[in-house]
Amino acid sequence: MGRERPGHTLQATALVNEAYLRLIEVKHVRWQNRAHFFAMSARVMRRILVDSARARGNDKRGGGVRKVSFDEELMGLPEAGTDLVALDDALKALEAVHPRKSQVVELRFFGGLSIEEAGEALQVSSDTVKRDWRFAKLWLLRELRGERATS
Repeated sequence: MGRERPGHTLQATALVNEAYLRLIEVKHVRWQNRAHFFAMSARVMRRILVDSARARGNDKRGGGVRKVSFDEELMGLPEAGTDLVALDDALKALEAVHPRKSQVVELRFFGGLSIEEAGEALQVSSDTVKRDWRFAKLWLLRELRGERATS
């Protein structure tokens, strides 16, 4: 949340509180391990952030918002001005053709998990996560630029 614009309405503590409230509402989940909890937390935080962006009236694919940068050091929550609605749409498109690669982005970008933690959560090797992360970043950048991303 440190990269959010000044005066933003969603504070880190509010995000964590909302995520906690949503997670405890889910009674039927049998937590398999710590990694499963982090994966679910990342998904819940993604939903909260995207819902918040939609509520602020972000225009799909623009509205004066900067494009998303998927640098290696970009972890945790998105930078100020990131068009989360467009990112969410692109992630859904990626998920349709490459579900695990979409999960890697969700875990790393929204959940802030490391390569190793994401590998544990997905039960794959760190090398696989690195390949998926690299592919997903390029795929999403092309999708967000409006270029035709191929599988």
